[in-house]
Amino acid sequence: MGLIVSAWIAIATAGLNLDYDSQMEHLLEQVRQDFAETAGYSGIMTPHERVMQAMSRVPRHAYVPQRSQSRAYFNRPMNIGHGQTISQPFIVALMTHALAPQASHCILEIGTGSGYQAAVLAELVHCVYTIEIIPELADSASKRLAENGYDNIQVRTGDGWHGWPEHAPFDGIIVTAATNEIPPALITQLKPGGRLVLPVGKPNQGQMLKVVSKTSSGQVTEQDLLPVIFVPFTRAGDDIQTSKPGN
Repeated sequence: MGLIVSAWIAIATAGLNLDYDSQMEHLLEQVRQDFAETAGYSGIMTPHERVMQAMSRVPRHAYVPQRSQSRAYFNRPMNIGHGQTISQPFIVALMTHALAPQASHCILEIGTGSGYQAAVLAELVHCVYTIEIIPELADSASKRLAENGYDNIQVRTGDGWHGWPEHAPFDGIIVTAATNEIPPALITQLKPGGRLVLPVGKPNQGQMLKVVSKTSSGQVTEQDLLPVIFVPFTRAGDDIQTSKPGN
């Protein structure tokens, strides 16, 4: 009986005993499967290999609360406190792929959170400017990104609705929170030929992930990519939750 019990325990805990490299490998395979399964919506069967390589170089466990690190490589969003989440890895990969980042690009991110999406982008582009409205998250993300060696990311505390005009125009813009409408300033700050990727729709009720493109002549077009659910876009003056992670 003892041998049988031990065997069951070994099976049940096998996933927890994998090293981070093995967990990362499994996660990336799940992400690829999600691309294939949602291709009917998105039209994207496989992610760009540059995106997958970038994700493989970013240790997701470094961007979640310590108590959650054993679950960091699950393909799901995770709470990071202050009413915010770190996005599901598949969604991070999809949004990054849709942005079509190039090595020479400078990207604006709205909604820094823990810094995970910014780190993935920083592996792919020349520079990343990222805005977070919650000071505690902005401060912790800035320190975390510096500790992980990213010197091509600038973090700002503020209302992302207005973008970052001092560094505009941007080759691409990514928004990681749900808004009812596309912020006009972000369209203005997008370079001709650039892309803006963001979830549009009612907060807490599901949104449509959109790719907004600006042509060389300045014409703006929209493409629906995938139904999603994101936390609400927080504006200056909104009631911002400032609890510690896990509260």
